[in-house]
Amino acid sequence: MVLEMFFWTKPLGLKIFKNTKDKAEMTSVLAANQGLYNGFLAMGLIMSQLFSSPTLRFSFQVYFLACIVVAGIYGAYSVGRRIFFIQALPAIIGIILVISFTH
Repeated sequence: MVLEMFFWTKPLGLKIFKNTKDKAEMTSVLAANQGLYNGFLAMGLIMSQLFSSPTLRFSFQVYFLACIVVAGIYGAYSVGRRIFFIQALPAIIGIILVISFTH
């Protein structure tokens, strides 16, 4: 979320997404929308901690992480392979950790 909403047109965002300044400026509204989407997914993960039921907490964590994986795979397919490593891979690691520490 932070990369897409606040650093998209900054040197860090340009470097991570291998973007030019002009292209980043032209696509900043789209990136902000994508960042907001990612923020909602992150909020879902944070809110999953509020559930007292371990089963419900686990289900929400895996669901929101799986959404991030799917978005990352689609981004890798439609935009560039690098997105898989930025978005999907950390979520896959998150799923592995959730499963490891829950079961």
